[in-house]
Amino acid sequence: MQDKAITQSALSRQIGVDRSTISQLLKDQGARLPNAQVVGECAAALGVSADWLLSLTDRPESAADILANSLTLTEAPRALVDEQIFGWHIEAAGYKIRHVPAGLPDMLKTREILEWEYSPHLGRTTDQAIGASEDRLNWMRASQSDYEIALPLHELLSFATGKGYYDGLPAELRYAQLNHMSDLCSQLYPRLRVYLFDARQLFSAPITVFGPLLAVLYLGRNYLAFRDVERVQGFTTHFDNLVRSAPVTARTLPDHIETLQKLI
Repeated sequence: MQDKAITQSALSRQIGVDRSTISQLLKDQGARLPNAQVVGECAAALGVSADWLLSLTDRPESAADILANSLTLTEAPRALVDEQIFGWHIEAAGYKIRHVPAGLPDMLKTREILEWEYSPHLGRTTDQAIGASEDRLNWMRASQSDYEIALPLHELLSFATGKGYYDGLPAELRYAQLNHMSDLCSQLYPRLRVYLFDARQLFSAPITVFGPLLAVLYLGRNYLAFRDVERVQGFTTHFDNLVRSAPVTARTLPDHIETLQKLI
């Protein structure tokens, strides 16, 4: 009541009870308990949860407020490293970042691959967008965070052979990209570790876990971000299972990439 700057009289009028009812509820002595309707009306008027008023929880927020704070839906523009993603990376600086990309990881792509992939959408602004994103990607590579990236075996195989999403991508660009990826993974190891998992054994949607702070699910046009501890831990456990089951580990990735290059 002090936080809301509301008096006993004002609260009683707002919820439709006598002032004496409020006074009695605030007394330490006495075993009388309020009925559920009075508790609910008080909670609504004060903007807190009924459970908190009854000392059943130490969180005063209502269930709706807790849900709103722990779950957010934001726009995911067709871009490399957009403002939202970069902001989350800055927020989680120093924590381990766990990432399952929707395709190849942007931070490991060559400029030529970025141009091939984003030009149809960005058009004449491609160079400007890639230049801005490269600055952010360089920041991410130089940050104090450890990065673990897990992607399905078939994604890299499709890329190497120019199948599916990568149909029409010139062989020389694919070969150079694999070289670039292998070099980066070797140079940045162990701070950057990339694993290839078998999606037939364990599937994963595109996700990113920013340390203990939040977990983000990529939906295509939107990000679904979770901040409550239980869900962030659930995403973390899922990712760690991908890593444990991965047939290609961070140590064996360069050899695997060399094998894929022979298919080009």
